Amino acid sequence: MPVHRLGYGTMQLTGPNVWGDPRDPDEAVRVLRRAVELGVNFIDTADAYGPFVTDHLIKKALHPYADGVIIAAKVGLTRPGPNDWSPVGRPEYLRQQVELNLRHLGLERIDLLQLHRIDPKVPLAEQLGALLLLQQEGKIRHIGLSEVSVDELKAAGEIAKIVSVQNLYNLAKRDAEPVLDYAEANNIAFIPWFPLATGALAKERPS
Repeated sequence: MPVHRLGYGTMQLTGPNVWGDPRDPDEAVRVLRRAVELGVNFIDTADAYGPFVTDHLIKKALHPYADGVIIAAKVGLTRPGPNDWSPVGRPEYLRQQVELNLRHLGLERIDLLQLHRIDPKVPLAEQLGALLLLQQEGKIRHIGLSEVSVDELKAAGEIAKIVSVQNLYNLAKRDAEPVLDYAEANNIAFIPWFPLATGALAKERPS
């Protein structure tokens, strides 16, 4: 699936701490529409954003989706509260969340579904197995991972075809460079999250 290098991550469209509705939902919808008008054709969301707030905003702003616009979703992190991000990789939970993503986004298939975090309490084969079943059912086109090490990426690649990895990466935070190098060498798309550090990279520093 060809996409432009500059995509749009919707995490900041929610309320404070990625929780609840934005202060100005109409402005959030305008931003999404403007991004696509400017040529962005890759929109990144997750059930944990809000939760589900960004999914609803994306559907309101962009549905029915123009040809070539790709919506990437993530499942595997629960949000019991504003500052709580807890991985849950039980197969039945992942399936439930994918089904909810489809409904909230108004899609019959998610072009890129990423495991938001690997749950250390559940065997990786079971987590990816749930996504493989959904892929076989036509509800997922491609499978990706988020915030993983090279070893985890290699292990996942032995279970399923992994087309993308999404890790924290920007000019000031380069811990993911080994993953970036591995992804590049193995034809896996690398999606940096927090690429501008929510504007922090542009702030003036004391001289």
